[in-house]
Amino acid sequence: MSRAKPSFLNPATKSYNAIINRLSTAGAFCDVLLTYSSMLSTDTPPDAHTFPSLLKACTSLDLFSHGLSFHQRVIVDGYSSDSYIATSLINFYSKFGHNQNARKVFDTMGDRNVVPWTTMIGCYTRAGEHDVAFSMYNIMRRQGIQPSSVTMLGLLSGVLELVHLQCLHACVIQYGFGSDVALANSMLNVYCKCGRVEDAQALFELMDGRDVISWNSLVSGYAQLGNIREVLQLLIRMKTDGIEPDQQTFGSLVSAAAMQSKLGVGKMVHGHILRAGLEQDSHIETSLIGMYLKCGNVNSAFRIFEGMMHKDVISWTAMISGLVQNDCADMAVTVFRRMLKSRVMPSTATIASVLAACAELGSFPLGTSVHGYILRQRIKLDIPSQNSLVTMYAKCGHLEQSCSVFDRMSRRDIVSWNAIVSGHAQNGHLCKALLLFNEMRKTRQRPDSITVVSLLQACASIGALHQGKWIHNFVTKSCLGPCILIDTALVDMYSKCGDLGSAQKCFDRMPQQDLVSWSSIIAGYGSHGKGETALRMYSDFLHTGIQPNHVIYLSILSACSHNGLVDQGLSFFHSMTKDFGIEPRLEHRACIVDLLSRAGRVEEAYSFYKRMFPEPSMDVLGILLDACRTTGNVELGDIVAREIVILKPANAGNYVQLAHSYASMKRWDGVGEVWTQMKSLHLKKLPGWSFIELHGTITTFFTDHSSHPQFEEIMLVLKILGSEMRKVGIHDIP
Repeated sequence: MSRAKPSFLNPATKSYNAIINRLSTAGAFCDVLLTYSSMLSTDTPPDAHTFPSLLKACTSLDLFSHGLSFHQRVIVDGYSSDSYIATSLINFYSKFGHNQNARKVFDTMGDRNVVPWTTMIGCYTRAGEHDVAFSMYNIMRRQGIQPSSVTMLGLLSGVLELVHLQCLHACVIQYGFGSDVALANSMLNVYCKCGRVEDAQALFELMDGRDVISWNSLVSGYAQLGNIREVLQLLIRMKTDGIEPDQQTFGSLVSAAAMQSKLGVGKMVHGHILRAGLEQDSHIETSLIGMYLKCGNVNSAFRIFEGMMHKDVISWTAMISGLVQNDCADMAVTVFRRMLKSRVMPSTATIASVLAACAELGSFPLGTSVHGYILRQRIKLDIPSQNSLVTMYAKCGHLEQSCSVFDRMSRRDIVSWNAIVSGHAQNGHLCKALLLFNEMRKTRQRPDSITVVSLLQACASIGALHQGKWIHNFVTKSCLGPCILIDTALVDMYSKCGDLGSAQKCFDRMPQQDLVSWSSIIAGYGSHGKGETALRMYSDFLHTGIQPNHVIYLSILSACSHNGLVDQGLSFFHSMTKDFGIEPRLEHRACIVDLLSRAGRVEEAYSFYKRMFPEPSMDVLGILLDACRTTGNVELGDIVAREIVILKPANAGNYVQLAHSYASMKRWDGVGEVWTQMKSLHLKKLPGWSFIELHGTITTFFTDHSSHPQFEEIMLVLKILGSEMRKVGIHDIP
């Protein structure tokens, strides 16, 4: 190919260049390439002014191979040394992520002004190579080339550290760019991202010309901190200065209200949005849905969602995830089905949310249905959605599938390990959970509070004191404390394992105690026969000034019930409403029935039941029936038994309880009737059972069963122990 002649010798080239440049300026990049094709078909040679527009078109249309061919033509035609073309090539390669090629073009340039330097610095900034970008900036300055405002903007877009921002701020002032609004807005934004909103405010106040972006940057900064008061004040100032808030302004306001769960403020902002006529903006609608759901107002969120003209994947996902967070998992699944019917392809975030809904419902069929959809659609899952899949199978009790998903994960984060460890712990497989915990540590993944708490809860549920102590030792050695979640879990574990001394020590060492930690220690003393200590701890709790809630009242009422503290229990029950305005729930009322029944005051317990339970409760009637049998109150026992029969329970245990009650009253006709009814309903009562934990493994024993593989050895040991106990004077054994 012959070298093109200079354009001043070819008027046709000038004409084509004018058309190409005009089309490029208008953004008609396809037409740019078509015009170039026509140019070649007429044997009109391109020149140095042609290629920059062509390279820009390739960048915009994502045509990398075409750009390469233009670069080859540039070399062949001898335009490699043209600084304008070289800068266009640097920009072309950098946009496609080919930084090495961009650098080669840059290094071969003879004469470099601020433009290629700026382009190259922007190239490294976009690639996240901030150190290299700053290094090039310093080299440029040493070579005597003064940066432009565009150079500074390029550097600012990649700043992550406050010290770099402060240096650039000084350079902006030094080179006289202080009045550049775009630069000032960029610095405002970065100051806010670095958490220095007060510095952003100071810069904002010094700005002469503030536009809506300036205001939005500062509003966004305060919104990220949840400082609603300052955000609202800025909104008032903004209107006073004659700047009308736009979608971004209101989006930040809604986010701030959501962050602080301020429903009243959120509704006020919603009113402003309606008055501004921006309610149809999809971004604002989605933000409002998120805000209402975060504030627990599901109905308002649904009204906005249903009124949306165009629901995209983001709005569907916001609705589904918000419903899951509001314990409306069944509604979340329904919305997901509607999403699929509307032909909107779910994102991985949508998948993670709907799997969380299936986990909350404990629905294995729904969970596997979603998994099947993922496989059919060949959706490539990211780590968070894979974690949701692991959790879903674990929550549904299918650990084999949970492990299968976990094992196939190419990359795992802390959430992945927490999901599989807690899944085994919550399903009673403490030994496997601890093995996985050790595997996690071998991968150099540092366990966090969630990992430790799930293991401690598992230890508490089966009374595994030895393993609980081992985890406590790990917490101490790993310096995971102080952490209120871990400290409370330790108090709960030691309490449930019967080691009240260690529970109290852990409680006393806590830098601060919350309602949950106080409830745990009070419940621990109450359930282990230390009622007076539980009352003293409750008294200490009241002196802290923390407002009690329904959980701590359940702990103290249960302590009174288990320790025969009738008068104190009744006093606490009345104090709930009178002193703290807490409406007693079913479990609190059931505690009082149990309290009175254990004290032998069955008539009073039944009277309380009839007065305080608008709806019949099978469990509470069962408490009363047992109390009648214990105290020999045949007349009341017969009344309670009739009430249970009317309810037609579906639990075999209730019928067995009735049969025992009738038998104690020598009502053999009643016994026969109960057994007949139980058989007609095909109900069978599970035999009584208990379990022991040894080295993290749970062994279960059933009444009158000899199926255990070591049954004979166990019975032999029991006989030996019984004999030894009698020798030392202990005779109250079966």
